[in-house]
Amino acid sequence: MTEPTQVPQATDPKMGFNTYAERLNGRAAMVGFILAVVIEFVTGKGLLAWLGLIDIG
Repeated sequence: MTEPTQVPQATDPKMGFNTYAERLNGRAAMVGFILAVVIEFVTGKGLLAWLGLIDIG
C-alpha cells in the first residue's frame, strides 16, 4: 500500500465543536456554577427558590 505524498490543508471550522467553542462553553459553565453557589450562600435559598420556580414553605 502506498502512502499519499501530500497532507491535506484543513482549516478549523467556524461553527460546531472546535477548541474555541468548547473552551468558551466551559468557562461560561464555571461562571454560572459559581454564581449559583454565591446566590445560594447570600440568600440562604436554592437557585430555583430564589427565582420563584419552587415554593419552600
